Amino acid sequence: MLFKKIGQFEIDKNPNFVARVLILSLPAAFVFIMLVVLNLLTPYWAIVSYIMIVIFNTVFLLPISSELQQLKKYINELAKGEVNGDFDMKLSEQEAREIAEAVNSVHKFWVHKTDALESQVISDTAVLDTLPDPILMIDRSGNILGANLSARQFLGEDITDKNIENVLNANNFINAVNRVLKKESESENLIFYAGPDSDRKIYAHIKQLPWFSKGRTVAVISLYNLSKAVKIEKMQSDFVANASHELRTPLSVISGFIETLQTTAKDDEQAREYFLKIMADQAEFMSELIENLLSLSRIEMSQDEPPSEKISLAGVVEEVVQAMSLKAADKNMRLVTEIPEKLPPVTADHQQIRQLIQNLVDNAVKYGLSPGDITISVKETEQIPPSKSFKVAQGKALSVSVNNKGPKIGREDLMRLTERFYRMQEHKNLNIKGTGLGLSIAKQIIIRHHGNLTVNSTAYDGTTFTVYLPLKIK
Repeated sequence: MLFKKIGQFEIDKNPNFVARVLILSLPAAFVFIMLVVLNLLTPYWAIVSYIMIVIFNTVFLLPISSELQQLKKYINELAKGEVNGDFDMKLSEQEAREIAEAVNSVHKFWVHKTDALESQVISDTAVLDTLPDPILMIDRSGNILGANLSARQFLGEDITDKNIENVLNANNFINAVNRVLKKESESENLIFYAGPDSDRKIYAHIKQLPWFSKGRTVAVISLYNLSKAVKIEKMQSDFVANASHELRTPLSVISGFIETLQTTAKDDEQAREYFLKIMADQAEFMSELIENLLSLSRIEMSQDEPPSEKISLAGVVEEVVQAMSLKAADKNMRLVTEIPEKLPPVTADHQQIRQLIQNLVDNAVKYGLSPGDITISVKETEQIPPSKSFKVAQGKALSVSVNNKGPKIGREDLMRLTERFYRMQEHKNLNIKGTGLGLSIAKQIIIRHHGNLTVNSTAYDGTTFTVYLPLKIK
């Protein structure tokens, strides 16, 4: 209950009530004075009568004043938002009851309107937040009044109430926004670069709201980040350039031997068999090279899509061991696994992780000393070692180490192992075939999984490649 029950009046402590009683009694005072002057009434009875009238007026005004002050208090509390229910006290006067009912009706009306407005705002916000592209709403001064979820993720959670110049400070973009705000143009479309090093290519559409729109928002800005498209375009360009360069040598070899077989060695059976074998080797190399290039391109294009599968790393290692055991046996090598029981699963792309581990085991077989053992061990670690060139995940991880007893790798070679098409001169001298893309592919897979790769090579213990994969990618 907001107020005391009827009969228990609550009156503000101010002189208004007393003043109203005295003013209402003032005409009677003049009448009594005139009667006394005309000797029609003695002063004693004039005073007694006046006091009686004052008492009557006080009794008459007291309930009305109390009820009016209760209504006043109720309305003030409504204005402050401190009331949840209706004014429910029984009033003695019909007019006061009607006023209370009117106030209650107004209260209910605006509560309903407020609830409907809040629901509509929440609904509109939810719709905007589902849109994939960033959207900003600005006022006449260029201040950001609202931003959807994509905009907050793209530009920062605290962009609301900031001026657009402080968020996207590119001259051509700001000039376009000002033209729309000054009504020099209804809409503007442009592409600009923004960011600390102007590394983000952004398409912007700036649209003025219709004249009949209400509220402070006068224009809407929709953005589209073109950086990913530019990155894909660059990858495609690099793919074509790399493929053209690397395929030129085997193609020229095959073309040269075909010309020789068609001319000088046309009838030389021994030369034909020799040349055809070289051509087959070159064709096989080209096939492997193209497959690796395509694989590398696919992995790079999926870099922004974090994996979501839960896989058993021990199971993947066992699959690789089964697939590579015959190749290792041909070189008089043995694959040895060290895998503890009850390892937790990791969040990873099964196919890519298998390709990664198989590349490392294949390199160990290819470049290791024969006879010898190749040891593949899996462990649980508390943290992934940091990387200077890419981001790694925090928290627990699993590591997969592949060790062979090959010769020590020099410091300069270690620093360049993951470069595309890089091959150690020692391997070239020994005529060991390879495309130089295996570790590049491994690096891209690791970057996508927010893991890391370390290499340790000594003359005593050989070379160990260790891959770290987080249990969860956050």
